[in-house]
Amino acid sequence: MRDARLAMIPLVMLLASCGGGGGSSGSGGATVTPPVPPPVLRGQAIGAAVVSPVTISPGVTLNTVDPARLKTFVDANVDFGSAVTGTPTCAITVYTLKYHTIDSAAADTQGSTAIYVPSGTDPVCQGGRPVMLYAHGTSVLSSFDMAKLTSNEPRLIAALFAAQGYIVVAPNYVGYADTTAGYHPYLDADQQSADMIDALRAARTVFTSISANASSRLMVTGYSQGGFVAMATQRAMQTSFPSEFAVTAVAPLSGPYALTLFGDSIFNGAPTTGSAGFIPMLINAGQRAGAGLYSSTSDIYEPKYASGIDRLLPGTQSLSALVAAGKLPNDVLFAADSLPQNSGYGSAFGPDHLIKTSYRDSYLADLRANPCNASSFSPLNCKPAQSLRKWLLKNDLRTYTPTAPMLLCGGDADPLVPYANTSYAAAYFRAQNAAGLNLSVLNVDDSALSGPYLSTRAQFAATKALVRRAAIEGGASSAAADLAVKDAYHASLVAPFCLREARAFFDSAPSR
Repeated sequence: MRDARLAMIPLVMLLASCGGGGGSSGSGGATVTPPVPPPVLRGQAIGAAVVSPVTISPGVTLNTVDPARLKTFVDANVDFGSAVTGTPTCAITVYTLKYHTIDSAAADTQGSTAIYVPSGTDPVCQGGRPVMLYAHGTSVLSSFDMAKLTSNEPRLIAALFAAQGYIVVAPNYVGYADTTAGYHPYLDADQQSADMIDALRAARTVFTSISANASSRLMVTGYSQGGFVAMATQRAMQTSFPSEFAVTAVAPLSGPYALTLFGDSIFNGAPTTGSAGFIPMLINAGQRAGAGLYSSTSDIYEPKYASGIDRLLPGTQSLSALVAAGKLPNDVLFAADSLPQNSGYGSAFGPDHLIKTSYRDSYLADLRANPCNASSFSPLNCKPAQSLRKWLLKNDLRTYTPTAPMLLCGGDADPLVPYANTSYAAAYFRAQNAAGLNLSVLNVDDSALSGPYLSTRAQFAATKALVRRAAIEGGASSAAADLAVKDAYHASLVAPFCLREARAFFDSAPSR
């Protein structure tokens, strides 16, 4: 009998799996219990928020930095110091918090975020404080952490916003700091916006425990890659979570919003500075998300660079170190004889290049056959067949019209993220003729002697001239001084002025 009962087990299991035995119909069979779905973990905090001490000078590390010491720290460590950021009004305490979010395949993964909390006796530091959700720019170092005020960007955000009374939630993104995914979903709009939203959800659950008294005012901003992420996040909040998030105002800054235009311009002969590092990050993100961009990395990259490039960035080395180690070319994207080549972009073409000419040719063939960006009203009315162009189209942000007040800001000489991203995004939003569109656009490099933002534009011009003059006084030639301005333009020159205008925009935005 024992052997007979054992032999019946597979049959009973088969019947159960097919719905046999009557279920709960009362026929006497066993009840079939459906599988329990995994818990929805998105936005749940992992542990408590932990103070991240700030080293303000050698041997001096503080949990809370008072305004006077913060000013000294900012003046010594932030580009152009408090002359641009303003004098700190509030003390700040920095926390770090881990939370559940999703990776590119929508699987649970760990994220981490910084939270900057203002405090002090000034009225701007007390009571219900506005919350600013901040998206940072691209870093090639996986150790980058917005909770560590050891680099210019977190210092700048702390000085411009937290020290002026904003509670700042600044996620690190999957792939950085304490995250566990092992790669970064670079410019993956769905994943990156989910990461930002989950960070804010988790932060809200710990606000009370860290004395962060939040008002109902919610701002979203970000710079460079973060400008793209900020716009993607506001879009997701507006279109997918309108009852959960009411964004007071949004300020995407110097971001690649028009991603099809951005990619097509690069492959059509105008590579941007840093393309040899950022294009592999973008391709790796698309591959991880299931876009099928290649069967092997050797489909795209020259043999010298193909092996391991999908695990290279972000990593433990700077771009210059990777170039010195022979793992990336010195920003040479295409072969010397690869055409077309736009005037002024000769340095991006050479013998030691990253992208195979055959791959570029296939991209350009699809660009000719299936062009996008034909009109401001419907720039994405196109059907590219080439896999990378399809991925760019999927992540182009010109798919909605913001209902929250929006400020777009950038500089029209930007060598990293061309200003065309800003102007084309603005043209798209305006072409929709949406009722109530509240859109402001600032080109900090506009030399017009009248019009809005005149003071900021004049200050930007003076600061740019100061950088050039300092290079000349340091012995640089005129050409080298121009290069110094170009090198500083995106991160050091435009960023503080756009961010300062974003703060003014937020300060004056009416509550919704």
